[in-house]
Amino acid sequence: MPDASFASLDRRVHPVRPDLAAESYRGRVPADRFAPGVAMRVAADSVAVRPAPDPARSIDTEALHGEIVTVYEMRGDGWAWGQLETDDYVGYLPADALGPAGAQPTHRVAALRSYRYPEAELKCPPLGLLSMGARVRVTGQATTRGLAFALLEDGSAMVARHLVPLAHRAADWVGVAEAFLGTPYLWGGRTSLGLDCSALIQLAAAAGGLNIPRDTDMQEREAGEQLDITAGLPALARGDLVFWKGHVGIAQGGGTLLHANGHTMSVASEPLAPAVERIARNEWGTVTTVRRPAF
Repeated sequence: MPDASFASLDRRVHPVRPDLAAESYRGRVPADRFAPGVAMRVAADSVAVRPAPDPARSIDTEALHGEIVTVYEMRGDGWAWGQLETDDYVGYLPADALGPAGAQPTHRVAALRSYRYPEAELKCPPLGLLSMGARVRVTGQATTRGLAFALLEDGSAMVARHLVPLAHRAADWVGVAEAFLGTPYLWGGRTSLGLDCSALIQLAAAAGGLNIPRDTDMQEREAGEQLDITAGLPALARGDLVFWKGHVGIAQGGGTLLHANGHTMSVASEPLAPAVERIARNEWGTVTTVRRPAF
């Protein structure tokens, strides 16, 4: 007998629908059919992931170039339904943004963003713009007028110093988050052209070697050690995460908070105490949780 109902499973991280579910859910949920899924890789610079196959729907998140998506359905209307390997997020995305899984990437973008060129020449019209966290496979190197380029498997090229090996870990993950200062706020966004509060945490933490879930409520449940706030906010260390119901920010140290927010519509740094007071008055209510990630 099935041991789970659709109502009890978070559609953001469980690839199950009444008509279709991942093969791994056979016997757990009642679905018309089950699919093993096909691994595909994001070929676009980035692509929006939505809760329904409708371009008018608000986006849930974005998948970055080079990330793997396990596709359970390729629809006739140009949409694919699948699950992002990076953080298990499930949703619909344009099928033409995907390509074969191919060989494993070797590097990721460590700069906020970097152009991809058709050859090792910065004067060439770029092929695309990849954001921090995007993944590529480097197969060679070239130098043009003293500038080192990494050559990718498709023959394109990127500035080598903008890439790091996948295993590289940033020593100061909060410093990575601070590099996003001024980036526009975008609901569901996950790139350096626009992102939301939880994406800022996820991307920066990943650069430091810590995998954190995508959305605020998930992070509030899982992202590190929970601190006691029954007597008010404790002394916060750099990197502590401050949660509200629906929002999260990073303690920078020195009584400041870094967050992507709808008040400034950007990634901003501001004094913690006034921010807490304003958010309580106008936006998300009181602080609900403080967590200390462990790297």
